[in-house]
Amino acid sequence: MAGKTLFDKVWDAHVVQEIEGGPSVLYIDKHLIHEVTSPQAFAGIDARGMKVFRPQNTVATPDHNVPTIDQHVTIHDELSRFQVNKLTQNCENHGIELYGLNHPYQGIVHVIGPELGITQPGMTIVCGDSHTSTHGAFGSVAFGIGTSEVEMVLTTQCILQPKPKKMRINVEGELAKGVTAKDIILYIISQISTSGGTGYFIEYAGSAIRSLSMEGRMTICNMSIESGARGGLITPDATTYEYIRGREFAPKGEAFEKAVQQWESLKTDEDAVFDRELTFAASDIQPMITYGTNPGMGTKISGNIPAESDIEASGQKSFKKSLAYMGFEPGVPLEGMPVDFVFVGSCTNGRIEDLRAFSAFVKGKKKADNITAWIVPGSKQVEKQAIEEGLDKVLEAAGFELRQPGCSACLAMNDDKIPEGKLAVSTSNRNFEGRQGPGARTMLASPLTAAAVAVTGKVTDPSGLIQ
Repeated sequence: MAGKTLFDKVWDAHVVQEIEGGPSVLYIDKHLIHEVTSPQAFAGIDARGMKVFRPQNTVATPDHNVPTIDQHVTIHDELSRFQVNKLTQNCENHGIELYGLNHPYQGIVHVIGPELGITQPGMTIVCGDSHTSTHGAFGSVAFGIGTSEVEMVLTTQCILQPKPKKMRINVEGELAKGVTAKDIILYIISQISTSGGTGYFIEYAGSAIRSLSMEGRMTICNMSIESGARGGLITPDATTYEYIRGREFAPKGEAFEKAVQQWESLKTDEDAVFDRELTFAASDIQPMITYGTNPGMGTKISGNIPAESDIEASGQKSFKKSLAYMGFEPGVPLEGMPVDFVFVGSCTNGRIEDLRAFSAFVKGKKKADNITAWIVPGSKQVEKQAIEEGLDKVLEAAGFELRQPGCSACLAMNDDKIPEGKLAVSTSNRNFEGRQGPGARTMLASPLTAAAVAVTGKVTDPSGLIQ
């Protein structure tokens, strides 16, 4: 009998019931909720006179709609205010732990789970948000769900879910100077396309993946969803355990050592078989940027936008439409293109390591006059740490301002919208038409690339500028 993959081990341990020829009933360890996808679920529960089955397994925080300045005053956008207030009310009614605005634990749901030690290896984790795959960096099975499924988990702590196929993506070798986790995942998606992961849960492996910090691993797993995958995960190891150790809701003392012993078993067996396996060389990856309107339309910054003849016939129509929206021409160099906005933040790159990388690069330099920059911590904890480390002062001296936590300019659901026609280099995860605001144009890149752009005012490969 063939061995099991890491995904199999976690999934199988949580199956309550198999429905023959259908989905599994899967038990969920942690349910994360925010203000956008939970109101309808709570309305459904209340209409049926039901209760939340295990409120202690649910954690709530507002993130999508919140402003990133003046969070101490009332939210002036009516819909945003309504949704945040509704979340507060629903959590009070159902006894759910809420980290509301100005709470020291508030932040983007996929940033606070890991940093508070809520996210742990071997768990099943869901949230009404596609980027729940972030938590897979800890060796958990984590995925986004729809509003009706949010209701299902609230009332039963279980979900009906078909078991995905399994893929392993290996990245082997050493990364070049200036190449980060964000470049790895943008490179992978550019190679396999935005549908290359459809139907799969992806395990990321190989020496380049093992060399990454937990923040880097979270960035990789976060964007699994952009390849069409159901989620992504990475085998927990010493790096994982050290990250979790001492965090607020992590096991303590002897209980932690026991947990580590258990987590050690969470790895793919030598003889396990994947439905698909791919290997990439780390040396082939250079600092990346997107040029189109999906995350698969990416290339090295030092390269050119592809010529139309480089695109398969079936994709040429969407390629032309995408370039028309972006205002770009096929075949032209990317480096040197003037940029209007820089956004650093989101559940992809709003962690302390990301702010450190950006701050280290801009230290002693000045923001370009043509750039409007929004530097947004992913949580109150990240904000506090950045201030304690003096990153806010470094940013200020270079002409930047550290804003308050939230999803911010990742998506046009709050005040931080990129104006129509303006070009933004963004550390977030999606570059769809209108994603950052109606008519906004988005190029996805790493915090390091964003820093290079912020000081030069144009698309710039950071690798030549690193001290």
